[in-house]
Amino acid sequence: MTDPEGQTSVDRPVFTVEPWCVREPELRLDRLAQSESVFALSNGHLGLRGNLDEGEPHGLPGTYLNSFYEQRPLPQAETAYGYPESGQTVINVTNGKVIRLLVDDEPLDVRYGRVHHHERVLDMQAGTLTRHVEWTSPADQRIRVTSTRLVSLTQRAVAAICYDVEPVHQSMRVVAQSELVANEALPDGDKDPRASAILDHPLISEEHVANGTKVLLLHRTRQSGLRMAAGMSHHIEGPESMAIETESSPDVGRLTVATRLEPGQRLRIIKYLAYGWSSQRSRPALHDQVVGALAGARQTGWEGLLAEQRHFLDDFWCGADVEVDGDAEIQQAVRFGLFHTLQAGARAERRMIPAKGLTGPGYDGHTFWDTETFVMPVLTYTAPDAAADALAWRHMTLPLACERAAQLGLTGAAFPWRTIRGHECSGYWPAGTAAFHINADIADAVVRYVDATQDERFEREIGLEILVQTARLWRSLGHHDVGGVFRIDGVTGPDEYSAVVDNNVYTNLMARRNLLEAAETAMRHPDMCDRLGVDAEEAASWRDAASAMVIPYDERLGVHPQSENFTNHARWDFAATKPDHYPLLLNYPYFDLYRKQVVKQADLVLALHLCGEEFTDEQKARNFEYYESLTVRDSSLSAQTQAVVAAEVGHLELAHDYLGETSLMDLHDLNRNTRDGLHVASMAGAWSGLVAGFGGMRASGGRLRFAPRLPGGISRLAFRMRYRGSRVRVEVTGESAAYELLDGPAITLWHHGEEFELADEPVELPIEQVPTRPAPTQPTGREPAPRRIDPHSREPRPGIT
Repeated sequence: MTDPEGQTSVDRPVFTVEPWCVREPELRLDRLAQSESVFALSNGHLGLRGNLDEGEPHGLPGTYLNSFYEQRPLPQAETAYGYPESGQTVINVTNGKVIRLLVDDEPLDVRYGRVHHHERVLDMQAGTLTRHVEWTSPADQRIRVTSTRLVSLTQRAVAAICYDVEPVHQSMRVVAQSELVANEALPDGDKDPRASAILDHPLISEEHVANGTKVLLLHRTRQSGLRMAAGMSHHIEGPESMAIETESSPDVGRLTVATRLEPGQRLRIIKYLAYGWSSQRSRPALHDQVVGALAGARQTGWEGLLAEQRHFLDDFWCGADVEVDGDAEIQQAVRFGLFHTLQAGARAERRMIPAKGLTGPGYDGHTFWDTETFVMPVLTYTAPDAAADALAWRHMTLPLACERAAQLGLTGAAFPWRTIRGHECSGYWPAGTAAFHINADIADAVVRYVDATQDERFEREIGLEILVQTARLWRSLGHHDVGGVFRIDGVTGPDEYSAVVDNNVYTNLMARRNLLEAAETAMRHPDMCDRLGVDAEEAASWRDAASAMVIPYDERLGVHPQSENFTNHARWDFAATKPDHYPLLLNYPYFDLYRKQVVKQADLVLALHLCGEEFTDEQKARNFEYYESLTVRDSSLSAQTQAVVAAEVGHLELAHDYLGETSLMDLHDLNRNTRDGLHVASMAGAWSGLVAGFGGMRASGGRLRFAPRLPGGISRLAFRMRYRGSRVRVEVTGESAAYELLDGPAITLWHHGEEFELADEPVELPIEQVPTRPAPTQPTGREPAPRRIDPHSREPRPGIT
């Protein structure tokens, strides 16, 4: 079979299945771009794609700084009021990963000579990427190269590489060239809207310096006016006869080491990298910042950086680890997802978390609602400081959101659908600006964080203003009709195949919560309300709107229409849709999608998860069944929500299938676009599917609740999470759930609706049996791949391919 790039594929997996690492046992050039994303290292500030040390061959070079972008025109086929005129695209900045090697004048290139062994390992406990290569050059010289790479989680600006070269049999002359390279050539882009714009030579040189084993390059962008600096410094060990030179030019800095190695000798290069950028600081200030970061890294040393990295991750895993017995792929995938979710936000420090993290240029490096709805819950309960920083970034962009609302004739704040620095970068109104639910999603993340941490200072200084300005938006966007109900018309919900609709149930429920939480939070901080101009009358108007919010319901079908009249639309002809015509948005006109009952991703079902208290158990079951038959999952965001709700309503095996899809999205490259970067929200969904799905975890109003149940393919699930200063461990088997307080104050929990106190002694309680329901059906050909095989047959379950 062939993949979309026209390259031959084979059935064997790219990565082995192991609990704490991702191992690539052989180099797969046909999957090079995928592995570069999977092996990316980041700390939320700096991201390095997992390119080979020598730089070539590559699928897609990539080194990224959070929020460092270039501005570009955003042309419209027809201009109209309110359309953004420019966009922002993440830049591939100066590449410091490159270490080229020549063996008796032959460059190490895996496409030539003979590769005897090639292995790469992402260690999720150590936070490192290690590569082992044994290669014979075309001139029959055999060498062994080992490199280990890290992006520091403790020293925000720093990355480091330890590079070892050893001859295998005979003496040889080796030359290593450690480089900084700016304005690398990039592959041509494609027409998929999920990919990125390609910007040619976006960096202009301002300074280049070579001194000893140190090199610095400083650049600025042509349009956005941002300035960045990259530096490298080295510690070199080898024979006494080594010759070392450094040089620099506007776009290249290079250190060259030449020596002769005898069998048993080794050349070791420890390369320290540092990066900084600013929109305001001067060139000398950035220069000095990078020099200082390099000095700190050298003082810590390679072994010290490794120790700091391990300590940071040990602390994270103590409050975040998930253990799964019975499904080894899911065990690996949930840790992989947690690791990359942490990397996306650990040191972002009041900057955004992009949809791809810092693993690739997909979606132009933009952040969407994905972060607050799918990534933030994981960070809130496992790494709350990172969640607070991401929300603080949203608060910093509030002035721009208020300007955007005013431009649209609204009060309050209209947060952008997609952005890097807070400006709206979506040129498509129906699936962009009209998706106002992002404002409630951000507000919901604020409420969730405050509930989980009781961070009163955050609530006063950051959360309150976000809640107030988003509440003002809903009050001005909606209106009371002649019957007195409050309507929100002309919006797009999470399902982008149903655009500009009236009273989307998800949007209205989330807006109602937003309005009520803003009013309640305002009451707790009257002094801050004075500063924000909130009075009792305005808060009362929010409560009035919330209490009168219309929530459509179809009495005929006994389900909630996704939006008004949705259930009256014609159903999409799934049987006539060819398998290669998915995703539909790339093969059918939007106008046809908009007028049919076809769902791109969980919308009403997402409301069942996030606003579950608004539905009865029977309504959840009926709604889930109805929308299963319409949802095609053309978005990677959908499967995790379907997993959570399927588990809640009793379809445990189906939930397991959806869990596999969200968990393995990138490790198995299910959408064939992992080359552009990882799907961070989908990977976060592995945690949600297990903890919120099979663990039944819900939290709000100081109540941490669990309703655990396991599918047949998982015999044990254990997870850890943080809530209100306590660290809790939950272990679930088929018969019971055990709760343990690892540290922090005693805490009140709920198990299947029953309240109990968790203190010094663990508590074990029986699992309530799940109600038996008929299995729902999915659109033809869109069933999730099964995680289990029918024990009476070697074939997959009927109807699943």
